[in-house]
Amino acid sequence: MKFILYLFLTISLVGCSLQSKKEQGKVQNQPNIIFIMTDDHAYQAISAYDTSLIETPNIDRLANEGMLFNKAYVTNSICSPSRAVVLTGKFSHINGLKDNWDVFDSAQVTYPKILQKNGYQTAIVGKWHLKSEPTGFDYWQVLPGQGHYYKPVFRTPEGKITEEGYVTDVTTDKSINWLSNIRDKSKPFMLMLHQKAPHREWLPAQRHLDELTSKVYPEPSSLFDDYKNRGTAANTAEMRIFDHMGLSSDVKVPIETVEKLGFKEFMKWYGGAYKNNLSRLTSEELAKWDSTYQPIIDKFIENTPEGDELTRWKFQRYMQDYLACIKSVDENVGRVLDYLDESGLAENTLVIYTSDQGFYLGEHGWFDKRFMYEESFRTPLIVRWPNQIDAGTTNSELVQNLDFAPTMLTAAGVEVPEDMQGLSLMPLLEGADTTLRDALYYHYYEYPSIHMVKRHYGVKTQRYKLIHFYYDIDEWELYDLETDPKEMNNVYGNPDYADVQAELHTRLEELRVQYGDSDELTQELLKSDLERIAFHKKKRAEREKKEKAEEAKKNKE
Repeated sequence: MKFILYLFLTISLVGCSLQSKKEQGKVQNQPNIIFIMTDDHAYQAISAYDTSLIETPNIDRLANEGMLFNKAYVTNSICSPSRAVVLTGKFSHINGLKDNWDVFDSAQVTYPKILQKNGYQTAIVGKWHLKSEPTGFDYWQVLPGQGHYYKPVFRTPEGKITEEGYVTDVTTDKSINWLSNIRDKSKPFMLMLHQKAPHREWLPAQRHLDELTSKVYPEPSSLFDDYKNRGTAANTAEMRIFDHMGLSSDVKVPIETVEKLGFKEFMKWYGGAYKNNLSRLTSEELAKWDSTYQPIIDKFIENTPEGDELTRWKFQRYMQDYLACIKSVDENVGRVLDYLDESGLAENTLVIYTSDQGFYLGEHGWFDKRFMYEESFRTPLIVRWPNQIDAGTTNSELVQNLDFAPTMLTAAGVEVPEDMQGLSLMPLLEGADTTLRDALYYHYYEYPSIHMVKRHYGVKTQRYKLIHFYYDIDEWELYDLETDPKEMNNVYGNPDYADVQAELHTRLEELRVQYGDSDELTQELLKSDLERIAFHKKKRAEREKKEKAEEAKKNKE
């Protein structure tokens, strides 16, 4: 009897010891995670996707050493909602942040909190843009609102601090400093490195001011889109390069010059952000700025373009500054990768590169995002994890930013909460020949507001896309992405697509049920927006009244 008892105790102790070693091994083998997210970085402006605009060797390195996703999309193409989706793994109507006006409820469950509870050191540095205070992080220093490109201010638990330098560099400096000198190195880490760039106003670092201003970029074939065969939404959106991109705030012509030349400056009030950034330059930096842009302004005055030529001129200036901002982003991705190599962390660090959504680079004559059309809806996604992901692989399955949180949790060996709506991408990263989903769901809410893109929701499959625009209109659009990849021809109501149309309507309703969305919920959420909508309409009316008065006064003179 004593022998049996002794044997039982021995087996139990050995079992506990093995279990303890197994648990220790799990912690030791949990990957570090660096989640790099830029703001408004179009996939077209990454040379791993398209070499026609810019070379991005450091971001390309991630693709060469990991997996590039060709069909990664967002759930709601606008800054704050996208960030909330990434944190929670839930759609906007579930996490409570559906547009840039809402405040993120940071008391809710997020993947950083879950990782933190499972032994991870967590940090976020850079753009937050969720109004509330970050929670679930051992360390945080974030930009207030959109932040500044030059001499940026950071919110910290101890209060605001101002840093010298260019925001992309400073954000990376802080991130590497946390990795190297602040974190508890006995634990795995998860760092969210969120860059402000290349968000509008597209202000480059001093070292890149002259680099691209003489380059000429290829025009997209739809730069002069007339929106035939499209609906009201495309025709009325206020983000056309020709008449909605500011000559002063966006392409750097002084407002006094703009008005003297007789141009009407759309969204004149937006110039305040531009001037605020320039006021943060030192006298030496401002002299460098003037030496770059004054010759461009002088040429504009000397040979002022009109009509289509003005669109072309604005497009080139837009690309020159936007892509110069990306130069700094790419350089700083290289700095992070170099740090991982030098510190011996590269092999066990999962690196994810993405943007909070896509962006228009002149397609359809537009800048900005918001629409469910491809350039806005689609986002770059590149993932590197040495010895786990085969180098130089690509994937064309339908994935979404909804999937980022479940993916990171799964990679860390942590259970994914049942109420997270995304799917782990680990099977794809591990090379499995599998289809995670056959369709994506999308819902955009911020209207009426800046850029005036109508509220809409829709479904996308590998080949087709069905969109419903609602609120002050009731219009449907259907696109065949195989025959019409640039989405120039709405075939909704075309008898040739009757079966496809019916199938997509059914699939859309299935997805709405699956994700807990409905017309009733949409109307309920709309009620909470009425005060904001009334405020927006009032301010818009006031601006239009003031502009008309100024126009009348000018004509009288």
